Amino acid sequence: MTIRQKLDSYLEVALSLLLGLMVLNVLWQVASRFLLNDPSAFTDELARYLLIWVGLLGAAYATGKRMHVSIDLITRKLNEKQQAVHFRLIRFIILCFAIFVLILGGTRLVYITFILGQTSSAMQVSLGYIYLALPLSGLLICYYTICDLLNID
Repeated sequence: MTIRQKLDSYLEVALSLLLGLMVLNVLWQVASRFLLNDPSAFTDELARYLLIWVGLLGAAYATGKRMHVSIDLITRKLNEKQQAVHFRLIRFIILCFAIFVLILGGTRLVYITFILGQTSSAMQVSLGYIYLALPLSGLLICYYTICDLLNID
């Protein structure tokens, strides 16, 4: 089993657990609101933070599986050599975005949040832990994109 396949399986498990936790959390939120007439204070916030993690890790997983959304209208009209150049150009743009926005920007956001001591209102957890999803997904996207550029499976 290659490193990429192991990483894929770890991400599958992590995403499944996060999504399952989010479903249970929202079910509890609905039950406490409508059945008990006493809405839980933390469930809305937890669902929001779980969605952030699922979305960002899911984007990394989709990048690794080459399942991300793309418009192939131009690609279909190119010959084989042009398609290869187009593929590399797109991967390079993805790599630049992941490095500059997700890793560098996300790391700066996490650092500032920890320094300022910002916490969530209901759960009182440091927002730096929530924002860690940005640089983590950026690193994963970079790994997958570099593997694609170097034709490593």
